[in-house]
Amino acid sequence: MAAALLFGLAAPLSKRFLTEIPAIEATGLLYLGAGFALGIVWLVQRLSTANGAPRRQVPLTRTDLPVLAASIAFGGLLGPVLLLFGLSQASGIVGSLLLNLEAVFTILIAVVLGESLDRLSLAGTIAITLGSVLVALDQSRPGTSTWLGALAIAGACLAWGVDNNLTHRISERDPVAVVAAKGLFAGWIGLAIAALTGASWHSWSVVEAGLVVGALGYGGSLVCFVLALRRIGTARTGSLFATAPFVGALASVFILKESLSLLTVAAGSVMALGVFLMANEEHQHGHTHEAQEHDHVHVHDEHHQHEHEGNEGPEPHAHLHAHEVLRHSHPHLPDLHHRHAHGR
Repeated sequence: MAAALLFGLAAPLSKRFLTEIPAIEATGLLYLGAGFALGIVWLVQRLSTANGAPRRQVPLTRTDLPVLAASIAFGGLLGPVLLLFGLSQASGIVGSLLLNLEAVFTILIAVVLGESLDRLSLAGTIAITLGSVLVALDQSRPGTSTWLGALAIAGACLAWGVDNNLTHRISERDPVAVVAAKGLFAGWIGLAIAALTGASWHSWSVVEAGLVVGALGYGGSLVCFVLALRRIGTARTGSLFATAPFVGALASVFILKESLSLLTVAAGSVMALGVFLMANEEHQHGHTHEAQEHDHVHVHDEHHQHEHEGNEGPEPHAHLHAHEVLRHSHPHLPDLHHRHAHGR
């Protein structure tokens, strides 16, 4: 929900400060702001760890680079390019409605890859998706569309759905490092595309606004998004993140002095019901944890009963540790230790 709040706020702020520059250039600045801000945070963390502070996150490794590169390619390059082409060929109504496919594709891919959704979460997902459609209808504008434009927007949403599921695979790594890498690469890619398409230089005030909004609205949002992927899985994260359009519509009332329609209020009510349903899910059944050895952030709960050398630092902390075989039953979500198959 924090990810949705920050990302939703970025929309009206971008509309206020970045309306005079091309969309691809604005996107590049926003991603670059996220990359720069979190790159600085990452450097501070590394210096702190080098000076003896306990390690609180697991760094990216060479084995993560293929997944990270694929995530950047789908989410930072293919998605924005398809979206920009699609929006140039589609009406506001079609474009706004089709953008809801990102959550749908994210959930479908996650379910195909083995994540489960209980009845409450499924009902909550449907409610949130319906609410986002209502927001899209309220904020859309008429126009002409082509089937190619609609297909391109759907393709962009599919690319972001793939990106979200790829990011889930590296969500146990340091989220600051993950988002810094994605932001820097996607930002420079966006600005390079803008330069190739004839974008001109703008004032420093516009650049500064884009970097600041990107640092908070994209950087902060994506860090929260990665942490959510780690804790509750891709399907539930994608569903809850779909509340961002309502946050943007609500924030526009205060930032852009726009009016709040009854349709948007209704959408918010439906989304609130969806969030309530998902928050009250209780997924519990007998399951087995196989023996394994890995490195991730943890506290000493029932899943983590192991010896220490004494230099690990206070909890939560990260270090290499081993798990014995464990079978038990308790409420859980698809975090790192509960990504198992389910019977039908």
